[in-house]
Amino acid sequence: MSQLRIGVIGAGLIAQVEHIPNLLRLRDKFVLAVVSDPSPTARAFVEENFAVPTVAEASELLARPLDAVLVASPDALHLEQVEAGLAAGLHVFCEKPLCYGVADIDRLIAARDRAGRICQVGYMKRFDPSYEAALRLLSESAATLRYVSVEVNDPDAWPFVRHHLYGRAADVPPAEAEAARALQREQVARAVGRPLVGALYQGFVSAYCSSLVHDVNAVHGFLDALGVPDGEVVGAQLFAGGDGGLGTVRLQGGRSVWNMAHLTIPGLADYTERIALYFDDALLELIFPSPWLNHQPTRLVVRRSAGHVLDTHETRSGFEEAYIRELEGFWSSVVEGAPVRNGFEDARRDQRLLCALAAHAAGPTA
Repeated sequence: MSQLRIGVIGAGLIAQVEHIPNLLRLRDKFVLAVVSDPSPTARAFVEENFAVPTVAEASELLARPLDAVLVASPDALHLEQVEAGLAAGLHVFCEKPLCYGVADIDRLIAARDRAGRICQVGYMKRFDPSYEAALRLLSESAATLRYVSVEVNDPDAWPFVRHHLYGRAADVPPAEAEAARALQREQVARAVGRPLVGALYQGFVSAYCSSLVHDVNAVHGFLDALGVPDGEVVGAQLFAGGDGGLGTVRLQGGRSVWNMAHLTIPGLADYTERIALYFDDALLELIFPSPWLNHQPTRLVVRRSAGHVLDTHETRSGFEEAYIRELEGFWSSVVEGAPVRNGFEDARRDQRLLCALAAHAAGPTA
């Protein structure tokens, strides 16, 4: 069985808690050769706790003999680092969001096509066993779809990562941190077509592109299975200083509607994430645990009725971890030629919708 020599760019929370230990666990498929991060604290933590060599710069990592790279750096750095990985001839797995804007993703699609490499985006919910089971159970059609609901309340990661090995780093060189912030402002303005400030800016990069992006991707998978085309944004709000985000999409000319809502509640140690599809005669819902709680099954509940007799069926599809399964999927695409699940085109579609929501929330231009 072929092993891929892989490097990880970025040693923050998602890398330390998920990607680094998961790659080490999948040692029959991956050899984790090197991790890069500008923080000396993060590099020391990785070396001491995972026994993986580190370098300060992504360019140093890309100069190593590798087959693939996993990009887990701050979002604004994805464009440059994915492009550099492809230029180095590597297969690329990139955390979401791939980029903020459609034009930047188009640039990466062109780079991928020139390089002829496999590229996947880190939407782990598409690999959730219960999500896959929901697709298999989806016997309804577009004609019977009435409503799609997404609801998320999230305290952020803090209640769910205290038991994990994690070394928080606050020593990124100030010039690098400011350059990343400036790059983010530039990319967001280019993505939405205007500069965003305050709650609009924070909500776009956080409520939309950090949280709801997962649900947008998952719902797009359901709509594809039903044969429902992309809809029209008819409502959007970013509020609570950017901790909250709402969006409404009209589907099928108004035959059905998709509502989504995210709210960070920083002082409440509780997490709820629910995707529900309502049909003429059925309700299908997925209830996700916090993504930081590994091997916690997502609840899949299907409700139907015959007259007054209600049949509620809950399926448990296993305890496999979606974060691990997405890495296995990446390996399978590279080594075995399996179809790519969550390619760059999927990310383009998701960001196109999120940018349209942000533009609607910002209102008409002067």
